[in-house]
Amino acid sequence: MKKLILVWMLLSVVNFAAIADEGMWLLNKLNQLTLSEKGFQVSAEDIYSINHSSFKDGIVGLGSTTNPFRFFCSGEIISSEGLFLTNHHCGYGQIQAHSSPEHDYLTNGFWAMSKEEELVNPGLTVSILVEMRDVTAQVNAELNAEMTYADREKKIAELSKTIVSKIQEESGFGAIVKHMYEGNQFIAFIYQTFKDVRLVGAPPSSVGKFGGDTDNWMWPRHTGDFSMFRIYADKEGKPAEYSADNVPYKPAHHFPVSLKGYEKNDPAFVIGFPGSTDRYLTSYGIQENLDHVYPVRIECRGKKLEVMDKYMDQSDMVRIQYASKYARVSNYWKYFIGQSRGLKALNVYEKKKTFENELAAWINKDVKRKAIWGNAIQLIADSYAKKQSLAKTTQYYGEGLFGIEALTQPAGMVRNLIPLLEAEKADPEAIRKVTEQLKASAEAFYKDYNATLDQEMMWQILQLFTSNVPVEHQPELLIALNKKFKGDFKSYAAKFFASSIVVSKEKYLAFLDNPSLKALKKDPAVLLFQASIDKHTELQKGLGPINQDLNTGRRLFVAASLEFKKNQVTYPDANSTPRFTYGYVGDYSPADAVRYNYFTTINGILEKEDPTNDEFIVDAKLKQLVLAKDFGKYADKSGDLRVNFTTNNDITGGNSGSGVFNAKGELIGTAFDGNWESMSGDIAFEPELQKCINLDIRYTLWVIDKLAGAGHLVNEMTLIE
Repeated sequence: MKKLILVWMLLSVVNFAAIADEGMWLLNKLNQLTLSEKGFQVSAEDIYSINHSSFKDGIVGLGSTTNPFRFFCSGEIISSEGLFLTNHHCGYGQIQAHSSPEHDYLTNGFWAMSKEEELVNPGLTVSILVEMRDVTAQVNAELNAEMTYADREKKIAELSKTIVSKIQEESGFGAIVKHMYEGNQFIAFIYQTFKDVRLVGAPPSSVGKFGGDTDNWMWPRHTGDFSMFRIYADKEGKPAEYSADNVPYKPAHHFPVSLKGYEKNDPAFVIGFPGSTDRYLTSYGIQENLDHVYPVRIECRGKKLEVMDKYMDQSDMVRIQYASKYARVSNYWKYFIGQSRGLKALNVYEKKKTFENELAAWINKDVKRKAIWGNAIQLIADSYAKKQSLAKTTQYYGEGLFGIEALTQPAGMVRNLIPLLEAEKADPEAIRKVTEQLKASAEAFYKDYNATLDQEMMWQILQLFTSNVPVEHQPELLIALNKKFKGDFKSYAAKFFASSIVVSKEKYLAFLDNPSLKALKKDPAVLLFQASIDKHTELQKGLGPINQDLNTGRRLFVAASLEFKKNQVTYPDANSTPRFTYGYVGDYSPADAVRYNYFTTINGILEKEDPTNDEFIVDAKLKQLVLAKDFGKYADKSGDLRVNFTTNNDITGGNSGSGVFNAKGELIGTAFDGNWESMSGDIAFEPELQKCINLDIRYTLWVIDKLAGAGHLVNEMTLIE
């Protein structure tokens, strides 16, 4: 999912009213949008209310027990028994975790025919927004312009911790304080978080991932990108750890599902948890991304995909083990290719530079403005210039070196034993606790790990790293290894995997049963990881003061921009907090003489069918139903079954799984992607091209009912016919 908009900052020459369909709006600010004038029959109070049930009570953010408020996807509750809908790619990790060659749910799909068959997902959480509180005044009261960057951040962290603790003490709910507008506003988000979330259903990958990487980010699409989960609570309806005694959650709001469909220009809105946008990024940031960041990310991810492809094609076991990893790498590999293309094609650098020149001229016209914001753009420019020599290096560490599984995961964790084993007086209980934690994490890691694949990944990445990173930025141990093996990292990797304790579950667990300091200190994985992390830390320390100046410059730049355009309604960048976006169903023209319709039908699946290509295999039963035109009540007025449709809603990563609603607040689809022509949308919106690609809810219900034979799930829903 991705992109959209830039607002006035980028398109300052465009009248705001002409781009009113853009924006990821905070839920407590919707009264600024006059929704009724835009064709919607719901009010701001219907969407967000702290006094009665509202739409916010039916929207969920998917997170984890380790980071519950960092939402990787969104979902919407569609029954009074806690059943919620999200994307297939959002549930992919859970589907993969439950799969094996004997129970290949990735290939064949999974459907619980009763609640007893629903599958538990340890570590998965969903959170529902309870309330938003603007705490800007409380935070700003403790800040001043004379503070250093470090002192300012420390004070903000202290105040945020105090605010969160007070909220938790008073309400019993979890909370997080989030920065808005680059640290010019602060809002506390209060959530109810559920830890018992069970997999209910998922179509086969031939439906949920139809089109695969080829169709990813593309239109027209024919992808049934959905999966279903259920929230469980204790008998009082409160969040609880998994228990067989837990019961389905009774939500304050669940969304009715419309079978009436939609037509061109119909209003549509989306509520979800967009992950991040960078709409206030300057021209200097654009240049760094295009010259240094994106090329390295594309190169490293391309190499990873090449290696994974090779081994996944050879084994069903490896295919299942690496399915979720491959999908994560591939999705953003293509994203960075598309974003590079979009930024160049849409002249985003030039548009940014134009706005910066206009802003600078406005600031310099007033002595007071100049005193407050006069150095903002120069701070940004100087910071990017100073960190240019390390721009590629940091990417090769993050995308390359730290992407070698054996090197970073078990090796990075097992080194926590070193200080315990080095202690003058050993603490057997402390050692036991750490080894038990390591054993527990090892079960999950080695379940989806293939040493042969990782061995090739290692030597390919090390060759890439040493060929592109300046010697002075490389770990000393790696420099020595390069010299010793004369650049033959294939031979080094063979020796590494023959001797390290971390390359197999058996060797790793055997070591943890009897941990030895001597063995740890000579293990090649621990040695190389420690050398790499030490050098990376050293480089990051050098970047520290530069990034502090950059962040200060960005905060001042955005503050000045807001004042410059103070008569226009604005919204902050996405940051994994609940947002509302409104738009309309519609088609678009991606190129000269080309016009794309705003929906696709199931006939397109048969047109794309290719039995020799895993991405375009058509399920046999689905084909039989299509040929028989057995669409039931899910067909549109013409008798066709629609699969996907496009709107111009403003979404990005994290919005995957967000519900798409009609003017009345009835569910008509699920957002799952953006279009190739507007891949630069996280940074700059292109109003003529920006599209949100959605799954038609009628196709979802047809798959559940007709293809899967799980009509009992449809019966749970409130259908609007």
